[in-house]
Amino acid sequence: MTEPIHRLIEQYGLIAVFLGCVAEGESAAILGGFFAHQHIFVLWQAFLAAFLGAFAGDTAFFTLGRSFADHPYVVRLRRRPGFRRAYRLLNTHPNIFVLTNRYIYGMRLVGGIAAGLSTVSVPRFVILNAISSAVWAALFGTVGYVFGLGAERMVGQAFARHERVLVALAVGIAVAVLAGLVARHFAGRERAKDAKEDQAES
Repeated sequence: MTEPIHRLIEQYGLIAVFLGCVAEGESAAILGGFFAHQHIFVLWQAFLAAFLGAFAGDTAFFTLGRSFADHPYVVRLRRRPGFRRAYRLLNTHPNIFVLTNRYIYGMRLVGGIAAGLSTVSVPRFVILNAISSAVWAALFGTVGYVFGLGAERMVGQAFARHERVLVALAVGIAVAVLAGLVARHFAGRERAKDAKEDQAES
């Protein structure tokens, strides 16, 4: 069973890393780094796939906000928890916000939409987003690579290659679940803050 999985990862793994990083995909970037340590990917290819996915995702959210502000989907996103806070931060500290938004769980999508609706220019966003995406890809890809080193030291060189693949998949699922829980936690806090602000304004 593990051989077909191994072949699938070799053939389509980098595409999966790219697509995973288009969304809020820290787990995809970590898996890319882990598989690079196992020599399934080349490390720079894993970094590049994560960078391109992250950059494409944020640029897509920005474009949605900039060009489709009145679309029903965008209108719904503007009602999500944290949007108003993100928009205020963008207007006061635009450079810092664009550089750091992707590191806040659950805020990447609304932050990208908010950036598109703000006065941040397209060239400025593209440059800042490229810097942020590159650092993000290197950071989480390195986390995955270092995890591979740690796993090898813990279990030794005898750790079979197909077992490493299964461990990496388990790690990816665990990270994705953890990220989801953290995102829900912060979304709940943002929802509560927005409700308090609504009461104060009324």
